[in-house]
Amino acid sequence: MKQYKFILVAGLLALFTVHATRGDPRPNIIFILVDDMGYSDIGCYGGEINTPNLDHLAERGMRFSQMHNTSKCYPSRACLLTGVYAQQCGMHTKFSGIRDAVTLGDVLRSAGYRTLAAGKHHSEQSLYEKGFERWFGLRDGASNHFNPGHPRPGEPQPAQKNPGQRAWCIDDQTFTPYTPPEKDFYSTDYFTKYAISYLEEYKREEKPFFLYLAYTAPHDPLQAWPRDIAKYRGKYSAGYEAIRTARYEKMVELGLADPAMKLSDPTFSGWDSLSNDERKKEEERMEVYAAMIDCVDQNIGKLLVQLEALGELDNTLILFASDNGSSPVFAEKGVGGTGPIGSMSYWASLGKNWANVSNTPFRFYKNDSYEGGICTPFIAYWPGKIKNHGSIDHRPLHFIDVMPTLAELAGATYPSEFRDQKITPMQGESFLPALLGAEATDRVKPIFWQWKAGKAVRRGKWKAVAKGSEWALYNMEIDRNETTDLKAQFPETFAELRGLYDAWSTSVGVKPAKNQKKSKSKKKEKKS
Repeated sequence: MKQYKFILVAGLLALFTVHATRGDPRPNIIFILVDDMGYSDIGCYGGEINTPNLDHLAERGMRFSQMHNTSKCYPSRACLLTGVYAQQCGMHTKFSGIRDAVTLGDVLRSAGYRTLAAGKHHSEQSLYEKGFERWFGLRDGASNHFNPGHPRPGEPQPAQKNPGQRAWCIDDQTFTPYTPPEKDFYSTDYFTKYAISYLEEYKREEKPFFLYLAYTAPHDPLQAWPRDIAKYRGKYSAGYEAIRTARYEKMVELGLADPAMKLSDPTFSGWDSLSNDERKKEEERMEVYAAMIDCVDQNIGKLLVQLEALGELDNTLILFASDNGSSPVFAEKGVGGTGPIGSMSYWASLGKNWANVSNTPFRFYKNDSYEGGICTPFIAYWPGKIKNHGSIDHRPLHFIDVMPTLAELAGATYPSEFRDQKITPMQGESFLPALLGAEATDRVKPIFWQWKAGKAVRRGKWKAVAKGSEWALYNMEIDRNETTDLKAQFPETFAELRGLYDAWSTSVGVKPAKNQKKSKSKKKEKKS
């Protein structure tokens, strides 16, 4: 497949300059989300994976080193779309649907934007019902990337979790399952195809657009085109430690990691302790995982070429993030299949060893409230508006901050009531000043996390975090890798943060993990 590389159009526009092809001066907005990708995977965050388009967006835009999600797919997506915590919109213990909240689709559509979506929405509700005028995508947790439905003539049985139960949507239609008629179907490619077709369809409109492009890659099953996998054959033969060390050194060089901070201890197995067969399988897992991210970057390149062709590139804000850290879950147990890793007929997972590398330099993984679970790479690209190209901003942010930022940018009104529901007020803080070059100021509100046994609170430089009942206190100004617990040295600070967390968790109805009952919906989520 041809690799698309984005070429920046020369010339910078003043803020909200009227676009040449339409009268509305407000920018288009694109939010690109990937699934279960670690902090250090892409090139501009230290990785060896070939991501020239994302790297270019970072070089001509800016990166944030401390944007946070919730450590789990559907709560993260709920926070991102609503601007409130998942606990406040009914999406913290099961993915039945968003309530008492509006989505970015609702708010931006009400402000006159064309609202478009392609990709995953982990819910029992359709994005078409939540403010988006067009949507093609997965309404579930995970599915086969080559064929999420029934076997097609002449093809093997697609590896599936809960065969026949994965819901897909095309606008107001729901398919359970969805069997794509196209033999060249691959989730990343087709999410992009639909997104580009929407932009083409509405290209003559006077109104700006908001596109939510939510890829399922690189979430398992690890599946990719053979031509993309071939690029990475032998790339990971050096093993976990060598790749992690190379990434960390590159992160230090890029200014994303401070060498004065202690690097977290590795938790992967010793490469030499594995048998030849085990090493071969581990290499294959990472080769396919890298190929999936490479394919995402290629497709972002296609999108950028389309924007340039439509004359919309110079008036578009593009944001990129991951919904949680890399996953240690070995989900292929009980699924498996036949054929090689990477193929339609086999369900492979990355596993905790490579996930530890993927989340360099942090501790732990998806599902944890430590940085390895909740800290995402975050790129912002906005021609003519982001002045300090290639800069890195270190202020702490959270997905709840996206709604107030985009609402402010669009001049949108956030409602107090909508669809006969009383709407929870926005919980985040706008980072629009950061995009426009303002110096960082102290955050007004603390940030909170809770997913299952993981919980945390961040205020200023201090973060209290727990994995189960074991709490720790870290000074994130000097120890972002969370290596030195300071709760004994600063008991008053720790007690204050714990008090903030307890008050918040009570206010949003969080129950202690040991008291949470496993409903049918929760069991379904666990399988996702």
